[in-house]
Amino acid sequence: MSLGRTIPAMPVRDTAAAVACYRDKFGFAVVHQDTGFAVLRRDDAVVHLWESSDESWRSRDAGAEPVCSGAESFIAGTASFRVEAVDIDGLYAELSAAGVLHYADPGAPTRTDFGTYEFASTDVDGNLISFYRWVDQGG
Repeated sequence: MSLGRTIPAMPVRDTAAAVACYRDKFGFAVVHQDTGFAVLRRDDAVVHLWESSDESWRSRDAGAEPVCSGAESFIAGTASFRVEAVDIDGLYAELSAAGVLHYADPGAPTRTDFGTYEFASTDVDGNLISFYRWVDQGG
């Protein structure tokens, strides 16, 4: 038995704002969008966005049951995913111009000790999106 494509589902505070970010900054096309959920695609990369905007936890009593809706606003911005890409340098230039590189970006994609060439970016909520390609360990 083999596994197929993985599709990340990212928690976002505002679906419409996140869709605009993924469309306008990351170049994704909107496949589906409704209130609270969206599906986006760029080439073979697919991402689902789900709205995590429940603010009821802010006003609950101190002795109340634990927060448990599963869509609390504090979840947005805590997720990450990685996308394999061929032209890391070209994509880096594109996303740099779009202003979505991670705040700690070193100024260029980097080689890792585990065999990738990569860089990081963040969406409108602060979710981490890394783009990478595999390289020879020695090269």
